[in-house]
Amino acid sequence: MSNKKTPTAPGATHTHKTPQKSSFIRVITMLFEFYPVHTTIVLLCIVISAIASAMPSVFMQQAIAVVTKYFTSGNWEAAQPEIAKIAGTLLAVYTVALIAVSVQVQTLATLTQGTLMNIRNKMFDHMEDLPIRFFDTNKHGDIMSYYTNDVDALRQLISQSLPSIITAVIGVTTVLFIMLWYSIPLTLIVLAIIALMMLVVKTLGTRSARFFITQQKSLAQVEGFAQEAMAGQKVIKVFTHEQATQADFDKVNEELYQASKSANIFANMLMPILFNLGNLAYALVALAGGFFIINGLPSPSLSGAVLTIDIAVSFLTLTKNLTSSIGQVSGQINSIVMGLAGAARILDLLDQEIEEDEGYVTLVNVSKNEKGELVECPERTDIWAWKHPHHDGTLTYTPLAGDIVLDHVDFGYSPEHTVLHDVSLYAKPGQKVAFVGATGAGKTTITNLINRFYDIADGRIRYDGININKIKKADLRRSLGMVLQDTNLFTGTVMDNIRYGRLDASDDECIGAAKLAGADSFIRRLPDGYNTMLTDNATQLSQGQRQLLTIARAAVADPPAMILDEATSSIDTRTEFIVQRGMDALMAGRTTFVIAHRLSTVRNSDVIIVLNHGHIIERGTHDDLIAAHGTYYQLYTGAFELE
Repeated sequence: MSNKKTPTAPGATHTHKTPQKSSFIRVITMLFEFYPVHTTIVLLCIVISAIASAMPSVFMQQAIAVVTKYFTSGNWEAAQPEIAKIAGTLLAVYTVALIAVSVQVQTLATLTQGTLMNIRNKMFDHMEDLPIRFFDTNKHGDIMSYYTNDVDALRQLISQSLPSIITAVIGVTTVLFIMLWYSIPLTLIVLAIIALMMLVVKTLGTRSARFFITQQKSLAQVEGFAQEAMAGQKVIKVFTHEQATQADFDKVNEELYQASKSANIFANMLMPILFNLGNLAYALVALAGGFFIINGLPSPSLSGAVLTIDIAVSFLTLTKNLTSSIGQVSGQINSIVMGLAGAARILDLLDQEIEEDEGYVTLVNVSKNEKGELVECPERTDIWAWKHPHHDGTLTYTPLAGDIVLDHVDFGYSPEHTVLHDVSLYAKPGQKVAFVGATGAGKTTITNLINRFYDIADGRIRYDGININKIKKADLRRSLGMVLQDTNLFTGTVMDNIRYGRLDASDDECIGAAKLAGADSFIRRLPDGYNTMLTDNATQLSQGQRQLLTIARAAVADPPAMILDEATSSIDTRTEFIVQRGMDALMAGRTTFVIAHRLSTVRNSDVIIVLNHGHIIERGTHDDLIAAHGTYYQLYTGAFELE
């Protein structure tokens, strides 16, 4: 039976990927999206300060012209009002520029940090919606690099590089207009040098950019490796792989070194070359200007003015200003490239397809009316039901019972590698189903499919008679309790970690769940009992104690179905005896799927399913399988090992 997509029903939604745009444009778009007023103010202040920075050359030309005008007569008193007017105007321009820069700096700080805060929130919110496959195929250290290195690179882009680029573009445009206003021939000389500078920037900058992008990726790999090595430090030391791990780290670190070295070599070559080209432009303008003035040659301009000494001196200042602006932008190439590389990685994360959910059947609290019919209740009750909207507008409520059926299911983590082959099984409400088989047989995969962490390739999975593709994933998972082999406890009190199973649970309910799991006695011996603070995945507790807390967390959720994936594998035999009573109480009346290597823990299961390379090869009760003298019998008696 083909697992085709369920037709959209009322309440169903679709997810579409947004079309790609350049990282630069998308960063600018985000700035306006998060802080439109602040971004506008910053841009306005940049324009004012950039134009103001070009104006002193104009005032210098006017001042020199006034001095030259009154030089021959020696009537300096007549020149004073004009000089005072020029100085006053220049002072006003500088005052406006100072105010603009002050406002820009303060507003930019809010804009930068606020944007980073919003981006981190957006990244984390999006990450929470990503499928399990994403976390299974990416190193956690690499994912953390999005929030550290890439966000920091983006900070430099927003706070330094972007303002420098915009300032330079406006400044260059303003200066070029003033130059053309004064002298077109001299402007052409400057433009020729600028063209040469741009060629150098393109040649060296492109190579530098390529290596900076590689550097950003290599940095993420180094962090990922280091995080993985720290997490596995005990294993490294037990197997004395310190030197081998060091050699592997040296390899990824060498790649980062080579990329960083090459990037900085080209980047550091750029500024000296541009500086000297700027000096060359200055010298050529001085020679050409002097040649035109001495020989009385015409120098066309937009203003129609004749090239004089005052214009030539001002032009030299403008030339220095122009080449400095280009050098300033070129000096930001490192930050620009790293910022865009970081932005590209962040945007790549935000472009990851979120977990698709076309489900429209939801889990609701219900009660029975006087006719015995199920009706939805806004408050929490002890009765749950699946709310199923139909195309004709009607609603049906199916009691949540925990009846789960897998019907001819095929699945592979990749299309070319099938893990499960035509798997069919059922678990009636209250039944305990155990999976037995070697590592890689497909035991955990089945439970991942029931939770819809992954979607099947073919077949059907039904929950209380409803295809799970029709059930919203959050509601499906809310109905399933899960205890994993790996314990995950969060920073907070013991009570907080138990309550994680159901956030509205009272303290008494959490304590009751701890007693059910057999965790109450050791919790009360902790320094602050249930208020003891746990950090760093509760490393102050033993592995068995941590596992007991995860069992209590599942117990307080009180779901109709439970998945126990090697739940007692980290508990010693004595502790296992203590917790088994709680586990039996926890499983009573619930549909339970148990994965265990210790066959003693599955003897009382209603049905035991033996898996081998994704195929069900045996099924039955413990007594039936022992009597059959098949694979389970040989595993149980020790003739075969699970592995």
